[in-house]
Amino acid sequence: MKFTIFQESRIGRRKANQDRTAYSYSRDALLMIVADGMGGHLHGEIAAQISVQFITEAFQREATPALPDPIFFLSRALTNAHNAIVDYAFDKHLPEAPRTTVVACIVQEGFAYWAHAGDSRLYTLRRGRIAVRTRDHSRVQMMMDQGLLDEAGAANHPGRNRIYSCLGGNHPPQIEYSKPFQLRDGDIVMLCSDGLWGPLKDDDVLAGLAGADVMQAVPKLLDHSEALAGKLCDNLSMVAMCWQDDTGAVAGDSISTRTMAQDRFTTRLDTFDRNRSSANAFDLTEDEIERAIAEINSAIQKFSK
Repeated sequence: MKFTIFQESRIGRRKANQDRTAYSYSRDALLMIVADGMGGHLHGEIAAQISVQFITEAFQREATPALPDPIFFLSRALTNAHNAIVDYAFDKHLPEAPRTTVVACIVQEGFAYWAHAGDSRLYTLRRGRIAVRTRDHSRVQMMMDQGLLDEAGAANHPGRNRIYSCLGGNHPPQIEYSKPFQLRDGDIVMLCSDGLWGPLKDDDVLAGLAGADVMQAVPKLLDHSEALAGKLCDNLSMVAMCWQDDTGAVAGDSISTRTMAQDRFTTRLDTFDRNRSSANAFDLTEDEIERAIAEINSAIQKFSK
């Protein structure tokens, strides 16, 4: 495989960053994931952390160096991540399990496969147009599908952030899966939270990414979204990957996995302890933070089989 990839997450104007992002790749497979936690006093952040960490660790166990069935992997990994969040809430005696949206993508053998629950999105861009965009699992999207609301009305609707599918919570998630999408040289696959896409139109996303170097385009698009959102800016996160023809020479920031060992992985994961500045917004002590990390790991271990 050969590609360029970049990810970034920002707190926006919120007191804490409850988004989590990650990517991980072996010689023959690539995982990208974005989760947007929901809930106060740390719980949404923990739900997002459990989902991203669980799915990433499952990928590292099973992509050796490729997955036997990417869609089956996504189904099992997202479902078990949901179960781990619910189990965490049970052990903590919480009245309701914390919740998080999630969008995850596997790239393998030149095809992309993805799954999502909630309103974190995946876009694929090809030759100056949006080839695919996931459909939000939200009440506003349902109203648009029924012809009750247009895009302008949706942008300002008071219920625009109400979603009907997520990991965690009191109901099983309604996870939506893609068909295999064959990638071509120059295609961009981008995953993001609603804090990124909310202030933007699809044309803004297209203009910011199409034909651009993702290493430079991602920070600029985050800047643009953050400026448009102003004082209401939510956490905003993004992972973008540009697929490249494997036969060409490796140049610049391109990554080639051709010489990687079968049992090696390269991973970038926004972990809980790396985001302690956001955890401190909840006035947690160091001991409380360490205990939260231990509880997250315990919840994940129960379903890591």
